[in-house]
Amino acid sequence: MVDLAIFAHNEASGITATIKALAEQSILAHAEIDFRVLVLANGCTDGTAEVAQNAVSAAGFGDDVEVHDLARGGKSRTWNRFVHDFSRRDCAVLLFCDADILLPDTEALTKLVKCLSGNRNLRAITSRPVKDLQHVDRQLNLTERMISAGGGTLDNWNEAICGQLYGLRADIARSFHLPAGLPVEDGFVRAMVLTDLFSELENLTYIDGADTFHVYESERTLRGLIRHQTRIVIGGAVNAKAFARLGPLDASSIQTQLRQAAEDESWLQDVVADGSPSWPDGWVPLHFLVKRLAATSFPSSLKGRIRTIAIAIAGLVLDTIVYVAAQLRMARGQGVGFW
Repeated sequence: MVDLAIFAHNEASGITATIKALAEQSILAHAEIDFRVLVLANGCTDGTAEVAQNAVSAAGFGDDVEVHDLARGGKSRTWNRFVHDFSRRDCAVLLFCDADILLPDTEALTKLVKCLSGNRNLRAITSRPVKDLQHVDRQLNLTERMISAGGGTLDNWNEAICGQLYGLRADIARSFHLPAGLPVEDGFVRAMVLTDLFSELENLTYIDGADTFHVYESERTLRGLIRHQTRIVIGGAVNAKAFARLGPLDASSIQTQLRQAAEDESWLQDVVADGSPSWPDGWVPLHFLVKRLAATSFPSSLKGRIRTIAIAIAGLVLDTIVYVAAQLRMARGQGVGFW
């Protein structure tokens, strides 16, 4: 038994394409997989739920696809509703999908489920994220090349949870809640799953990547890229604060804290405010400023070294702008709930 959540926040313009793509997924034809989809329109002001319902009806789906119009927005809050309220109690696998990705591989969902079901040691399975800029049939302009390089590449994607499309064993997902207002949920989920709520060291055997991929829409402007990267950095800084608060606790206490945090957004705000700013980090650890530079390796050839240095400088400029923007937002108390 498998439940899939499609998270949609103001996706009226694209949700129809998502529903149509879902109809082409092979998992629908697998008689041995009891599969259900929940479209979770959350905090929408553009009629996403109505458009989704019309698309579901047009595609001929029956009761296996439900559309929920949730008044309160926020991905972490909606994640909690799906995992703890909406998903069927007998589910073995829960799938999590954003409403704005493409699934060129019609076997994508089937592969995720089979990988997770076929290995009891696995707790999480993820799809490989691919930028749409890598699929265009033309030469990228200068801005697009900078954006494509600026976002970096996820070489270890099979050891990370990509929030755009992943799966969890249902019992593992139900063992914790996400704090309301969490800016970036996938890093938090990864930490809870791979450390068993901080009761053990990070165990990479609990996670793997399926032999599939999804395509996501890249930012098309530097301003958009900076905003996106700022959200990621803020999310990492907020997660670090939450982990510091939760880490010393036992698993039962962590579960209690997270149940409270799921209902009360002030919990996360208090965690972020505790001990901030600190020297020399400020509100955001220096790690987020220098991690790209620290990971840079220089080839032996002069031409290669010059190109690598140029890319490293451009990356450092971008990271500095993002780091300063994240510091300012955190200083103004705008970290929690940053969408």
